[in-house]
Amino acid sequence: MRTDDFDYYLPEEQIAQTPVEPRDSSRLLVYKRESDEIEHKHFYDIIDYLKEGDVLVRNNTKVLPARLFAKTEHGGRVEVLLLKRFDLKEWEVLVKPGKKAKPGTKLIISNELSLEVLSNIEETGGRRVKFIYDGVFEDIIFRLGEMPLPPYITEKLENQDRYQTVYAKSLGSAAAPTAGLHFTPELLEKIKKKGVQVVDVLLHVGLGTFRPVKVDDVKNHHMHSEYFEVSNESADIINKAKEEGRRVIAVGTTSVRTLESATDENGKVIPQKSDTQIFIYPGYKFKCVDALITNFHLPKSTLIMLVSALSTREKILEVYNTAVKEKYRFFSFGDAMFIE
Repeated sequence: MRTDDFDYYLPEEQIAQTPVEPRDSSRLLVYKRESDEIEHKHFYDIIDYLKEGDVLVRNNTKVLPARLFAKTEHGGRVEVLLLKRFDLKEWEVLVKPGKKAKPGTKLIISNELSLEVLSNIEETGGRRVKFIYDGVFEDIIFRLGEMPLPPYITEKLENQDRYQTVYAKSLGSAAAPTAGLHFTPELLEKIKKKGVQVVDVLLHVGLGTFRPVKVDDVKNHHMHSEYFEVSNESADIINKAKEEGRRVIAVGTTSVRTLESATDENGKVIPQKSDTQIFIYPGYKFKCVDALITNFHLPKSTLIMLVSALSTREKILEVYNTAVKEKYRFFSFGDAMFIE
């Protein structure tokens, strides 16, 4: 299976630059695998496709305003992107340009925040750094940082909250779990009233999400590691649903990766806090997830490979080509798809 097999043509004007208002007014393509039918709706119609007893699993991670701008002691400008926290003060970061971030270098972000480069991280091209500050790190970051929008979004985001889900809780992601951006508090309330159980899991999204697959053979791709958590309560609800033959519907590929990482070979979700490098592509046998709410993903990305595993590569590309033809908006701020 080759990376090029997951390519498709997308006109640049269909890459969404800004989110729609209200959140749930985005469009929704529904793909029914059993009948091989496609329906065109709006996201608020998702409630019509959810049944009493379904379990809707969402990722409650919160995006850090992880893009910081700093100066070297000699006045050179650099960009610092927070990737992964090691402990209270030490992080993995990306620095651009990297040549200005040799071990021992001090970078000044403001009069209340600076950092020292400790070492190179060969695997990712990042740096291990130690931040120097007084006070609460998160408060300082929210004052000084910018949301780390993907490179294909070139317009400035006026409202930073639009790159957070309305249920974002646990701070630590370098990117949003974008399928969740379509939900409003009102829509979630209606879904719960219908008898759908809404369950939280956690996966802190790393920038590896946006890294292109650089190998020709999909099987040779090395997946980035991401931290995830599944609580006892969430595992119990999901396991009970599976035992009773009820559907588990993942909100976004990050929820899929969390659930499939936490599920053992007998189909039981094991509560845990761990890291995952799971790589899902066609041929993968799902142990937990029955259906998926997702956005439209980049050509040749690990995410379109994951989505293809729920059906076939040929069928998902056919669905994507339909979405292109129907002028759907693509990627992080784009429209949604429900694969049932």
